[in-house]
Amino acid sequence: MNLEDFKITSGINSHQNASIERNEKTIDYSSSKPLSYADILSITKGLNVISEIFDVNAVVTVSGTNISAVALGKSLEEAIVQAMDSNPLDFVNANVVVSAEIDSDAAKMLKGVNIIIAPKFTKNAVEYLDSHDICYVSIETPLKDYKKYLSNETIVTPLGTLVQTPNLSELDKETFKVVSKNKPTVEQIEDAVFAWKVAKHAKSQAVVIAKDLKTSAVAQGLRSDASEYALNAACERAKDAVLASDIPLDVHDINAAIQCRIALVIVPSASSKVVETVDKYGLALITTGITNKLF
Repeated sequence: MNLEDFKITSGINSHQNASIERNEKTIDYSSSKPLSYADILSITKGLNVISEIFDVNAVVTVSGTNISAVALGKSLEEAIVQAMDSNPLDFVNANVVVSAEIDSDAAKMLKGVNIIIAPKFTKNAVEYLDSHDICYVSIETPLKDYKKYLSNETIVTPLGTLVQTPNLSELDKETFKVVSKNKPTVEQIEDAVFAWKVAKHAKSQAVVIAKDLKTSAVAQGLRSDASEYALNAACERAKDAVLASDIPLDVHDINAAIQCRIALVIVPSASSKVVETVDKYGLALITTGITNKLF
């Protein structure tokens, strides 16, 4: 089913009408079933994240428009298992976006989700998904080109129409700095970059905890105590993990991270008191010079 062949089934609420139109920034894709307004928003969120890690075996699960889990693996099947382990409750009925071709084995692993989104599906996978009435979306535009299709972000309000350019921020070696006395390992830096990419697309205020290229917790859209919420959700998995925040943290947040045995914190910037605290307790601290807020 191509884009021209279907209409949006409903708005966010059943009493709202909705439509979808092709434009010059529309990627090529097809869907086995009609999609709703909410489906399109959710799939877009997952694709935004997967576009940051498209060149590895990656899995992103999205509930509504919230990122539930992100994981990498040596194989796609391993990445699926890692994402499932990261957040098993939200994995059920989630929309799952993957970076590689779905075969019948992967399809069977994902039979409990809402929609599967992938660059390709094997013939056997399609037969399995069709026989089990599972919706799947094939992204025919190469994922490496996805960011080229991002348009200016537009919100129409009674006060006027807001327009801003898409967030294409990338980590810059000139501003990416280890500012603590304790230096992170190569593996911890890889986890920090991974967590930063996830936090970039999570709703502000976002705190992501990750280890071994798998999220342990994603806190987003909270007015306060995002760090404590994420740390509580990660629980024992916070030990020796990385904590990434899209905004600067205060000493209270750092103390909470210390109590949960976080090994490395990555933030846009840090005050002298924060640096003094991490040095006192032996944490590693990276500043990026980049703030990624998403409302």
